[in-house]
Amino acid sequence: MKSLSKYISDLYISKRWFLLLGACVILLFLAYFVHFLYQPVLAFTGFVLLLTFVDYALLFFFKGGMNAVRIMSPRFSIGDENLVTLSLSNSFPFKIKGALIEELPFQFQERNFHLAVAIGYRSRETVTYKLRPLSRGEFGFGNLLCYASSPIGFVQRRFKTAEPVVVKVYPSYQQLRRYQLLAVSGNTLSGVKKIRRVGHSLEFEKIKDYVQGDDVRTINWKATARSSNLMVNTFTDARQQQIYCLIDKGRNMKMPFEGMTLLDHSINASLALLNVALLKQDKAGLITFSDKVNDIIAADRRPNQLHRILDTLYKQQTQFKESDYEAVWSTVHRGITQRSLVLLFTNFETYSSLERQLPFLKKIAQRHLTCVVFFQNTLLKEIHESTPDNIEGIYIKTIADQFDLEKRLIVKELRRHGVLSILTTPQTLTIDIINKYLELKARQMV
Repeated sequence: MKSLSKYISDLYISKRWFLLLGACVILLFLAYFVHFLYQPVLAFTGFVLLLTFVDYALLFFFKGGMNAVRIMSPRFSIGDENLVTLSLSNSFPFKIKGALIEELPFQFQERNFHLAVAIGYRSRETVTYKLRPLSRGEFGFGNLLCYASSPIGFVQRRFKTAEPVVVKVYPSYQQLRRYQLLAVSGNTLSGVKKIRRVGHSLEFEKIKDYVQGDDVRTINWKATARSSNLMVNTFTDARQQQIYCLIDKGRNMKMPFEGMTLLDHSINASLALLNVALLKQDKAGLITFSDKVNDIIAADRRPNQLHRILDTLYKQQTQFKESDYEAVWSTVHRGITQRSLVLLFTNFETYSSLERQLPFLKKIAQRHLTCVVFFQNTLLKEIHESTPDNIEGIYIKTIADQFDLEKRLIVKELRRHGVLSILTTPQTLTIDIINKYLELKARQMV
């Protein structure tokens, strides 16, 4: 019984067959009034039914089938285009046309995803498409349904291929390749400003022979006197400095921007920054918090440090609670004994929200080089730059101007207490924080 069910359950009728059947019904109705049409219409209807049985036999009784394999990375990168390749094969002794229906993860909310394909006689084809996930976590793919039809095209046979699979969506690891060039070369990427170095780093590297282009101020006269050639001192950037990213997971980081929350943008930027810091021979560390401190990764340069950070960032979720900065200050005070660069990713919408946390930020800044990263509200910025044409628009623009003023007051207040700040948009967040890190390195503040 089970073997017989496949000949029925996988059978699907095409639109072409229904259209022809409808035409046959209409012609038979006309033949009732025009008698000489009856025999030709009856023959045409029989011919359609005969082709239907032939088409059914080609798909269900001939040896062959349609197979598909889904090829993709076991990890997806959030906010980036991830490539999925479908490898299709046709083992029927004739050319087939097909429709592919991919059971995408529910997070994409795509309910009508299908692709049309044509595969030659006993050959293979590949189809590709891209997915851009906007949240982290596990994404479950279902079956890949293939609907094959013969050259006749009256019926279709369904094949269930590409078994269900679960893919984990991680923080944006694809952008690491784009920004790691900043650490291994002197070139700058588009949007990254070049910072003039001030003097030399304090770390001596080695003495080498003078070559044309070396700074004459670095000539080592004692070494030159002992040899017959000019010798110069070379210096390197200060290394083994501690860089910590503190990520706020409170309710103020739930605000969405281009489908992703501010927390997701902060996680992507933190990962890119810490990767650059490791390549610059500095130590990378991480602290996440909301109403309490959740995860702590001590600053280190071990080979697997970036993987530890990536696995920790993967599981972070926004919590609808007020962030406890006192607990953060206590953790930093007890756990980070060496002076470090501390970048705090948070979001202050009003000046009063900063005032509540300012005492703890000042305490952290007393022992560490502290930089607060918070976000511009791009919607309010558009309203602020617009010209209203009615009373309601004037009121809305006045409120937007007030919020914009408070953002600038927050920057001014932080600067007054010796706390660095970066007021940025989620689009330029990664570029801005890497800029700031390279600037502080060039100025020997890190």
